[in-house]
Amino acid sequence: MNVETPPARGFIRSRGMRVPRHPGITTGRIRAALRAETFERKECEAVMRVVQKGDRVLELGGGIGYVSTLIATQRQARRLVCYEANPALIPHIRRMHAANGAERIELRNALLTPEGGAPLPFYLRKNILSSSLDGTVDPGAITGTVEVARQAIGPVLEEVRPEVLICDIEGGEAELLPAGDWSSLRAAVIELHPQWIGQSGVQAVFDAMHGAGLSYFPRASHGKVVTFRRGW
Repeated sequence: MNVETPPARGFIRSRGMRVPRHPGITTGRIRAALRAETFERKECEAVMRVVQKGDRVLELGGGIGYVSTLIATQRQARRLVCYEANPALIPHIRRMHAANGAERIELRNALLTPEGGAPLPFYLRKNILSSSLDGTVDPGAITGTVEVARQAIGPVLEEVRPEVLICDIEGGEAELLPAGDWSSLRAAVIELHPQWIGQSGVQAVFDAMHGAGLSYFPRASHGKVVTFRRGW
């Protein structure tokens, strides 16, 4: 099944990067935010503070490829592994990486979970950014279903040994992060979704990072984007 809309030609300039135009992605508010350089601003500012040249970085939730491209081009990470569950975003992410000479990023279309398991159905919608694992939300807008692989977090962390974690997984953080061994981390930038995970979920994320020896870093935290680092 073709899971993407054909891209439009041209690029939008943002933070020194070239973002490929796409009729189903770079529209309306997103286009305006890209041009104003306010798109993912809090996450980008935190990333620029904590990622260092030569870091091993694990990104959970690749989005449109914006943050991973920023890291690759402006922080020169030694290794950058990016997970994105939405298959409709993968072609756009690859185009963005290529357009900015960031082709060495390891992009994986899979969902990380505590235990792994069989593939899960992923529901595609006309609005690409609204595609999700939840088939009960706006079922009339679903245009198709594909299966997305599940991978257990443990083996991935053993393989990558990330020094920096970037995480924006739409509420999955409360279940996934406590299941991982994050002892290799020097820093983490996590977007919280308290509207979905509640106070207990937020506490679970903080406990997971504190358990790995990281402390909350307020200078690089902005609202729901929280940053942790080892030492002071």
